[in-house]
Amino acid sequence: MKNWIELAEKHLGLPLSDLQRIQFQVLQDELLEWNEKINLTAIRDAEGIQERHFFDSLTCFMGFDKWPESLIDVGSGAGFPGFPIKFVIPEMRLTLVESVEKKANFCRHIVEKLGLTDVTVLSKRAEEVARMPAHREAYDIAIARAVAPAATLAEYLLPLVKVGGRCLMQKGTRGPLEILEAGKIIDLCGGEITELLRLNFDGIEGEGNLIIIEKLHHTPKEFPRAVGTPAKKPILTSDDEKYREVFKNLFDE
Repeated sequence: MKNWIELAEKHLGLPLSDLQRIQFQVLQDELLEWNEKINLTAIRDAEGIQERHFFDSLTCFMGFDKWPESLIDVGSGAGFPGFPIKFVIPEMRLTLVESVEKKANFCRHIVEKLGLTDVTVLSKRAEEVARMPAHREAYDIAIARAVAPAATLAEYLLPLVKVGGRCLMQKGTRGPLEILEAGKIIDLCGGEITELLRLNFDGIEGEGNLIIIEKLHHTPKEFPRAVGTPAKKPILTSDDEKYREVFKNLFDE
């Protein structure tokens, strides 16, 4: 892989300052060290971290209509994409939601190690966080990587976003199909799918999709459902032809 920092500037328009480069280096070193003791991520080499964690996280900037003042990262794992976005927007309020305690502890360690401010790490389930008054409909952006199918993620994310905010889902090549499956729950939770961005860059292996959902209406109080229900019993679109027509301009047939 070419220098990932150069690729971030070329493809994403994000030149990194000396301080930001130091922050990324510290995060990489700490992740490699901790991964020798506990399983934080399956990616265990520097190049993989730079490509699949750092660069991939920064592709979220393609989904911002403006830089957010607040962002919540659901299923954050070792802090991705939340930490890379925070490095670029240090004044942003960031909440990392990670139910696995060892991963949440790593995130807390990074916050302390780098002296990051206005960062909250919650070792709770997304359904619990969305019921907390301090977090419900409190964020400009709610974001998640490929931690669950889109229909499940929509029920996690939309209750956390302000009306007028956005949800971003980083998905693999199955992203277009998942859009169709998630259309009904997105509607129910007050959202509307507005874009599907193809993520395919020279110098970066693989490709993916970034799903962008606008929050148009308040989420009804019954969502999200009880802990575990969105994953076990997702609300799926039954008439995908309707949604295929609605979203026909978002992806190739």
